[in-house]
Amino acid sequence: MNYWLIKSEPSAYSWEQLKKDKKTDWTGVRNYAARNNLRDMKKGDLAFFYHSNEGQNIVGIAKVLKEHFQDPTTKEIAWLAVDFGPHKELKNPVSLETLKKDPFFKAMDLVRLSRLSVGKVTEAEFSKICEMGGIKPD
Repeated sequence: MNYWLIKSEPSAYSWEQLKKDKKTDWTGVRNYAARNNLRDMKKGDLAFFYHSNEGQNIVGIAKVLKEHFQDPTTKEIAWLAVDFGPHKELKNPVSLETLKKDPFFKAMDLVRLSRLSVGKVTEAEFSKICEMGGIKPD
């Protein structure tokens, strides 16, 4: 299994909305590195759901329900989408500020590449953030 982080501004699409919808197409990614990460996701992979700009917290874990497909919001074949569903909510949101203060996370995509909307997460980072968030990793 691989681990990821997906970002969304809560006013555009929030964790609460994903829980309500139970499934969503992750569309609109227009960065090649982020697109490549979407392409590499496999069904069952887990992704932290990060509220960007407003809050700047990891608030939950989404699960890949369907691997990459043509992004329906564009006719350009270069862009992909992935289906996600809610998996687990963190009991304690984990802030970007907290991660930046901890040397353990200095190489994490979220810390190093703050503008990347879909990033990789190592298994060790995933486990530690789950622990910080008050949940057990699955």
